[in-house]
Amino acid sequence: MLLTAAWEGYWRDFGAKPGVSNTYGLWAIQRRRIDEGEGDATVLLGASRVYYDIELPVWERLDGRRPIQLSFEGTSPLPYLESLAADSKFTGRVLVGVAPDVFFSGFEYRGGAIRYTSKESPSQRVGQWLSMRLIEPHLAFEDPDFSLATVLERQAWPERPGKHVYLEPRKLGYHEADRNSYVWDKVSDDPEYRALWRRIWHESFQPSPDNPTPEQAQKIVQQQIERASRLVAQLRARGVKVLFVRMPSDGEFLDFENRNFPRSRTWDALLTASGAQGIHFEDYPELRGYYMPEWSHMTRPEAERFTAALYRIIMRDFWGPSASGVHPQAAR
Repeated sequence: MLLTAAWEGYWRDFGAKPGVSNTYGLWAIQRRRIDEGEGDATVLLGASRVYYDIELPVWERLDGRRPIQLSFEGTSPLPYLESLAADSKFTGRVLVGVAPDVFFSGFEYRGGAIRYTSKESPSQRVGQWLSMRLIEPHLAFEDPDFSLATVLERQAWPERPGKHVYLEPRKLGYHEADRNSYVWDKVSDDPEYRALWRRIWHESFQPSPDNPTPEQAQKIVQQQIERASRLVAQLRARGVKVLFVRMPSDGEFLDFENRNFPRSRTWDALLTASGAQGIHFEDYPELRGYYMPEWSHMTRPEAERFTAALYRIIMRDFWGPSASGVHPQAAR
């Protein structure tokens, strides 16, 4: 008990606090809401920007209903869009976040949630419930990022000749039981931690021998666009509204995305091929100028402000009773 208390004290001093881990089990709880009577809900899909930058309490205050958050960090939303397209019980609306490097590459860092949900055992459900109710809300160290094995792995071990060890992503934010999430204030308030996150992103921007050739990369982009278009058509046939949102980024991250995933070949091509409606943050003054300490995610106050601005645009131009449904580019 003394050792556990010391370990807890160490992480509290580091700035950690209790929270709920973003597990497949937590995702499964939210996914089952659709099959348990909320098939007409608004569902949020995307990677980490939708996950951290859309605040569920703000949306609920404006809309009257809390959306279902099914986004996952570093993971294309298309597998989860496929799950909704195949589920006849879903008749609501879906917001699909587009982070170019994840969406158009088909990258699926956390792509196993659907398989887990379909095979989740009663003991796994009970274990998830006990953990999120009785353990995680009280212990700051009960987080994969603070486990002893993770800490040891991240020490400055000597590199083997010819083998570069890349920096692994660190803890970025906190999660609640319904998967409302927000960026950890340490990312914005601790200059050293913020600089570490920027170094992590900067490493990922560098060319790698494992990267596809330009021809292969464009083929992958086209495959993802075609995949998304099929799903949009399938959902539309059932009366489901689909809205793509290019979430904001900044600094070196935005430069990387513009260089490797130019808008004309990705975002514009996606909307043209799918015929779907879309919101690109650069088209709206209300969606620009937010503080993103590590160039990719907003602080919690900024995310709350962004959510309100995004919701107003959606209701005004796309989903509201008097919405025209016309994208600004089409209007021009």
